[in-house]
Amino acid sequence: MGIISYIRDEIAVVRDRDPAIKSGMEVLLYPSFKVILHYRLAHKLFLKKHYFLARWISQRAVRKTGIEIHPGAQIGKGLFIDHGSGVIIGETAILGDNVTLYQGVTLGGTGKEQGKRHPTLEDNVMVSAGAKVLGSFTVGRNSKIGAGSVVIEEVPPNCTVVGVPGRVVRMGDQKLPRAELDQIHLPDPVLNDIRELQADNRRLKRKLDELEKKINKEEVETNESI
Repeated sequence: MGIISYIRDEIAVVRDRDPAIKSGMEVLLYPSFKVILHYRLAHKLFLKKHYFLARWISQRAVRKTGIEIHPGAQIGKGLFIDHGSGVIIGETAILGDNVTLYQGVTLGGTGKEQGKRHPTLEDNVMVSAGAKVLGSFTVGRNSKIGAGSVVIEEVPPNCTVVGVPGRVVRMGDQKLPRAELDQIHLPDPVLNDIRELQADNRRLKRKLDELEKKINKEEVETNESI
């Protein structure tokens, strides 16, 4: 692919997934656009074992954009990083096509692994603002990670994960996260647990009231018989 065609494709990605954009020229100002161009060059140099030059380019990109992508990471087509400040993608991370990341996302390691120590995100995964995905496991295609979640284990395809630590709260949702980009309307497992506890508490209270009435009735009948 020629550089002009590649740039056109990257512009199309940003315009498709950011409703705030009004013109193609604006894309040239976007941190996501700048950092991915730096990354592609740095990655080529990394593969050729020009490690210092690769890191030099990637560090320049960090200073310009606030987004840190290690040149060793493997990234497919159509990556979109919205806003971008504080995004970190580790050396052995693998991203499929059409992945969407928001500000403050970390695709990191746990500090214990050797070799492959960063996550793999399959096609069409969306990771919402402030989420941390830590470790050498896979987040399946079409899955969505809720804002502020901390994910430390495998996520099947077509799932929604929220919480700390992250829990799968929805499975089998076929909507593509890159199409809807909804970070807000996600299930709340903590609220669901609280509601279940409240319902259990009401049931127990009713049973205790019934038992108390039964005991009082038996006491009255016993006293009358005496």
